[in-house]
Amino acid sequence: MNLKKSHVVILLVAALLLGAAGSFFGIKLAQSEPGEPADNSGQTDQKAESFADLSESERQSILEKFAASNGKNGNGSADMKKVEQAYNIIQENYVQDVEKKQLIEGAIQGMLETLDDPYSVYMDKETMKQFDQSIESSFEGIGAEVSMVDDKVTIVAPIKGSPAEEAGLKPNDQILAVDGESVEGLDLYETVLKIRGEKGTEVSLKIDRPGVSDPLTIKIVRDDIPLETVHSEIKEVDGQKAGVIEITSFSEKTSDEFKKALDELESKGMEGLIIDVRGNPGGLFTDVQEILKNFIPDDVPYVQVEDKNGKKERYYSNTEKKKDYPVTVLMDEGSASASEILAAAMKEAGGYELVGETTFGKGTVQQAIPMGDGSTIKITLYKWLTPEGNWIHDKGVKPTIKVKQPAYFYTNPVEIEKPLKFDQNSEKIKNIQLMLKGLGYELARTDGYFDKSTEEAVEKFQKEEGLEVTGVIDQKTGGSIESKIVELIRDEKNDKQMEKALEVLFQQ
Repeated sequence: MNLKKSHVVILLVAALLLGAAGSFFGIKLAQSEPGEPADNSGQTDQKAESFADLSESERQSILEKFAASNGKNGNGSADMKKVEQAYNIIQENYVQDVEKKQLIEGAIQGMLETLDDPYSVYMDKETMKQFDQSIESSFEGIGAEVSMVDDKVTIVAPIKGSPAEEAGLKPNDQILAVDGESVEGLDLYETVLKIRGEKGTEVSLKIDRPGVSDPLTIKIVRDDIPLETVHSEIKEVDGQKAGVIEITSFSEKTSDEFKKALDELESKGMEGLIIDVRGNPGGLFTDVQEILKNFIPDDVPYVQVEDKNGKKERYYSNTEKKKDYPVTVLMDEGSASASEILAAAMKEAGGYELVGETTFGKGTVQQAIPMGDGSTIKITLYKWLTPEGNWIHDKGVKPTIKVKQPAYFYTNPVEIEKPLKFDQNSEKIKNIQLMLKGLGYELARTDGYFDKSTEEAVEKFQKEEGLEVTGVIDQKTGGSIESKIVELIRDEKNDKQMEKALEVLFQQ
């Protein structure tokens, strides 16, 4: 279909509006029974038929209806003429040649930016390929979910077992630069493309961490991000068998993996279950729904979805009754999106305990709407609400039993440019003091002042580790202290949150 220049901007907006409508229409058609939600409805990132997939006559009809609708609204035609005028002015008068594609894509990005919604974004063809890889959970990179918070690319959570987690990235870290280049002014997915890369290559991230005055530099070696999203085991608690299922993200095969793990644990005589979604940044809505259907009875909704007009759709399972064993959910500030849907449903609809810390706070549902040329608009279409109708956006889900990990779990990577020594005072010293205390050394203070007790602790550590005994913390000593802390954190015996979850599991 040949379009005149005057049609370009109309088509641009029509593709936005009609793409969303077409997506919703596709959802409704997919429902098997009236009032029964389709298996793929409300998916966090769902694809639908695009405007470009329609026949030429269907496209023309829709454009005519769109134009007529704008005419009825009074200002619609004038508004579109203004956009067209700006397009023509730039195209015909700008000092340098500008490609039409550049202007059109810039217009789309500009419209989405005015929404002030970090989750509504435009992705060109190349970016979309990268995005698809993350949903399939089969890609090379650092393994971290990111979002835009206050115009800063922010870590939602590093994926468990990923290079990002091992390097020390944490929820709420804000990325300032990638390999020495500032990311200021870049959108979310432009930054993601800079961070990703081939397995075995290194990327350096400059990080602004809450509570730390100086930026941190964290170097990460990219690797394959694991396909497996579910891990399970049996733990003994006072002679009773407690099953533990850890979900690292919600991707295409997560619900199947979960059902398989659950069946295996039940066949082994599991008497209670812990679902661990700590550090789980979320993913596909459909998969968390399938998991919840195992635990939430059919007399209450496990989630509600609300559209822009306030219309709510409630989702129910086909399960007649709850499991005959207790269930506890483990969560933290890195649990986001689909993880929060699970936690809120288990708490409000299932009456189960939530152990850990308040979650990230993402209460919206996005859909990916193809534009027909490989590019996609990912746009927020719904709010999701808890079974009781609460919206947790920017608030998070609160635990029923709050438990923080030991202080050394929250320490930062060690960066020492100049040696730290007696009578100095800094955040870096405080960070090392917390590490030393976690390792069992006696210190009189942990407020950042390098006193005699700190010097003695450093000397003792250096002697025990075969380092030169100076009482001064250089990069070598600091790196050794950090390595010991990493060992402590990875030792499940020091996991106070898991310990508490096991303790309360059989008290429900």
